Amino acid sequence: MPELPEVETTLRGIGPCVIAQPVTDVIIRQHRLRWPIPRGLKNNLCNQTLRGLARRGKYILFHFDNGTLLLHLGMSGRLRILSEPAAAGKHDHADIHFAGRHILRFTDPRRFGALLWTTENPFQHPLLADMGPEPLTPDFHGQYLWAQARGRKAPVKAYIMDSKTVAGVGNIYATEALFHSGIRPQTAAGKVSLAQYQKLADAIKNVLENAVRKGGTTLKDFMQSDGSPGYFSIELQAYGRAGEPCVHCETTLKLIRTGQRSSVYCPVCQK
Repeated sequence: MPELPEVETTLRGIGPCVIAQPVTDVIIRQHRLRWPIPRGLKNNLCNQTLRGLARRGKYILFHFDNGTLLLHLGMSGRLRILSEPAAAGKHDHADIHFAGRHILRFTDPRRFGALLWTTENPFQHPLLADMGPEPLTPDFHGQYLWAQARGRKAPVKAYIMDSKTVAGVGNIYATEALFHSGIRPQTAAGKVSLAQYQKLADAIKNVLENAVRKGGTTLKDFMQSDGSPGYFSIELQAYGRAGEPCVHCETTLKLIRTGQRSSVYCPVCQK
């Protein structure tokens, strides 16, 4: 599933090709995604100029004068920039044509993604309004995590993956951050100390920033907007390495399930 670094990488990749460009056409081939694509989307977008892009959690926001397009990549979605028309594949559900001759193509094999429209404040949209702080901003820190976790019995991994706690921390990077901060994923959120949360907040920031720099994790279904894969997977130290030796102590990494998600951890390095 594309996570925050993949979404941020996508946003940065498509921005130079589409910002300040008017939309000349919209082709919707499949309206039935996670939520139906609005039938009037073409009329809303055509002849409107894209004023800017933003990210909130794992959503990309396309800002126009008359409203905002909210896009989510879902489980397997991706965006690509085409410099000329190309035959659409089975899972190429939408194309947005821009005056600069670029076409933004949305592909989503599992159809868990979303293309939604709002004329209201997009950050108050029901899908975004209850999100916690962005992890790469000053509003996110160890003191905040510790204060919000008081009395929480849920596993700390589930806690930091809850978008109401922090926006956009998914399974891969939660696993990595817990490994780097030395915290077991199944530990109750309310039992984690302030000092541990300070380490965890720093680890979340570092692992996400590093992943963004590297271009996102190489996953089966994810590719950057220009078609090239991400490169961060070569540096993963816990996720996907169950049964392999810990890079620090060589103890065999264990696989467990927390909150219906697989979690890999070191029984020696993570307390």
